[in-house]
Amino acid sequence: MEICLTLMQLTSLEAEQVTGKDSIFASPSIAIIALCTVSFFLEIIPGIGNAYFSALYFDPNHFVTRPWTLITYIFLHSGLFHLLFNMLVLYFFGTALEQRVGNRQLLTIFFTAGILSAIGYTFLTQPIFNISPGPMVGASGAIYGVFAALTILEPESRVYVYFVPMKLKHALVLFAFFDFLMVNSSDTIAHTAHLSGLIVGLYMGFRIKKIQENALRSRYIGRW
Repeated sequence: MEICLTLMQLTSLEAEQVTGKDSIFASPSIAIIALCTVSFFLEIIPGIGNAYFSALYFDPNHFVTRPWTLITYIFLHSGLFHLLFNMLVLYFFGTALEQRVGNRQLLTIFFTAGILSAIGYTFLTQPIFNISPGPMVGASGAIYGVFAALTILEPESRVYVYFVPMKLKHALVLFAFFDFLMVNSSDTIAHTAHLSGLIVGLYMGFRIKKIQENALRSRYIGRW
């Protein structure tokens, strides 16, 4: 599964990403990037790479007997460019989101979106779009969850899509629309997984935003 997102860079949150001594070294996004990179090199080692890949990829037809693959498929990638694009987007969006909501929330969003992306891909692809889902790898669905949650919390942030500046909320709509249009295409991208991750991210983003707003309101009322 190759991610549809292209080179994007957050501009309004850049300063937050580099503040504090531990902002990089204690970053779960950086840790995930490191794990995905190590995993990719394990995939290409002669002799063990095929066995490693076969043990961890997600297959909708066998996920009940291979439940660990609901998580492990996230750390596999089908090629170097697949890995680079996913990790680049995770670096910008993931580090921005963890600065906004904290490390634990970032991990919760990432892995919840990743797991439910696989489940959505399994149960939505055939009945809704009449496509038989095949094996899947990649962090795209999880990253879409991070992307969507950040959009709810920072909708006015500026990003570059193919070097065209736009607000984060407009970029999310653009990619959601693209994935929806491409669901019935013959490419190898799991568009229903992207859309499932996006929906999960939107829900979790709204929940976090509501909790944060209630906390701020309580503090404000308390001062009076």
